[in-house]
Amino acid sequence: MVRPRGVEAFAEAGVAGAALLVADAREGMTAGLRRRVFLLAQVGVRHLALGVTGEGADAPGAEAWRRFEGEFRDWAGQLGIDHVLVLPVASAGESPGLEDLAVSATGAEASGALSAFLEGVDAAADRAAQRPFRFPVESARQGDGTTAALGTVVAGRVRPGARVRIQPMGKETRVMAIGTEEGEAGEAGPGERVELTLADPILIANGSVVSTVESPASVADQFEVTVIWLHPEPLFPSRRYRARIGTQTADVVVTDIKYELAVGTEERLAANQLQADGAAVCNISLNRPVAFDAHGENPATGLMTIVDHETGEALGLALLHFALRRAENIHIQHVDIDRTARSAQKTQHPCVLWFTGLSGSGKSTIANRVEQQLYRLGHHTYLLDGDNVRHGLNRDLGFTEVDRVENIRRVGEVAKLMVDAGLIVLTAFISPFRTERQMARDLLTDGEFLEVFVDVPLDIAEQRDPKGLYKKARRGELKNFTGIDSPYEVPENPELIIDTSTMTAEEAADRVIDALRARGRLPQA
Repeated sequence: MVRPRGVEAFAEAGVAGAALLVADAREGMTAGLRRRVFLLAQVGVRHLALGVTGEGADAPGAEAWRRFEGEFRDWAGQLGIDHVLVLPVASAGESPGLEDLAVSATGAEASGALSAFLEGVDAAADRAAQRPFRFPVESARQGDGTTAALGTVVAGRVRPGARVRIQPMGKETRVMAIGTEEGEAGEAGPGERVELTLADPILIANGSVVSTVESPASVADQFEVTVIWLHPEPLFPSRRYRARIGTQTADVVVTDIKYELAVGTEERLAANQLQADGAAVCNISLNRPVAFDAHGENPATGLMTIVDHETGEALGLALLHFALRRAENIHIQHVDIDRTARSAQKTQHPCVLWFTGLSGSGKSTIANRVEQQLYRLGHHTYLLDGDNVRHGLNRDLGFTEVDRVENIRRVGEVAKLMVDAGLIVLTAFISPFRTERQMARDLLTDGEFLEVFVDVPLDIAEQRDPKGLYKKARRGELKNFTGIDSPYEVPENPELIIDTSTMTAEEAADRVIDALRARGRLPQA
């Protein structure tokens, strides 16, 4: 039983399906108590115990106490909470538990109510063992032809010999043994911390989820959810937060607040932000796929904690409904030839050289020179140029801020695929916004993304004006042009800065090649 006083406690209550509240009968059914019960019902609590303080003039048995109990039971019932226990406690305390309720449960009626309630809570906990097997991986290490994965079973049961799938990577293998502190076990179930020995040497990332082949976890990066917001500062769409789901982490953005849930009614309220102790149905987007289940099917893998991206403070919860724009029966397919194999075949270290800067700064010219040098050195490359991409992949996009964001998102995903193919990728795009450049960086692993800021004063770029675009922008014939009526956000910590007002394109290309060698992406000359 959990007394939900913070985000983490709410999450525990949602997974357990049970919670404990403490209230003072003398205060009655306050708006705050009604809202707290409403939020508990939203996270899936169906067994709710209420410890009631307020003795003396309003001692148990008094009319006010009975009226308060009746109102509480009626409210909980309206919200779909199936089992309610109301018993007196001596005081609210800091961390009361069911033992505090049991102190006064001396009568046959009270003792019977407590016993029945506890049986219901135990039955709800037992249902976790009947769900499909889920095992979030905390850490993994490879042995002699095997892999050992450490974690805690959150749902279902597993035995040696079971065929399992590791999500989100999609790799399938077999459980060879189950290790505990006492030795090997013949089975593991919910709440048990174990080490699974898997039959193949697999590079498993921390945060992966092991599930059965017959009923694997789903994988997606966009969802409809119910957000429970518990922080004093409101939630804003488009603000980047951090998400935790089991042992998995990812960046998360609320892309749309579809509607706020009115407390205790079916009314749907329009909202452009979510205040403290509020609940809303939203669409969210993650920066990478995660393994999940719908919250109603498996709370342990269907409940996401939203935390502050900078401080790590827990802010709220997201209850996953379903994946957006992806069929539920589609999973990431594991392939045996990966980027390591492709890179080894090409004897090179794949990476992305991301050239960014104003129009006319020399990005495309320098990128072209760099690719020529890499080609002569025998490396496999591909150059993605802003103008060329807009003739094909991004021909449907304009130059509004929204379209520019989508332009860079697509290019970032293409660059990621090419790095996976083992290539050294060069991109030449203005890419004016830091957020989108960071998004492209986050798609790759450390060291694979090199931001090259091609710096040049605006007046020099405007003097060059090889395509006549600045002149058009100055005449008002070209809207949303970077540097004129649309901003360029200078990189804060690029791997390389090249000032093309003081060096030639050939000298700039040599600087880039030197930087690649210094970072171990190319062999020394």
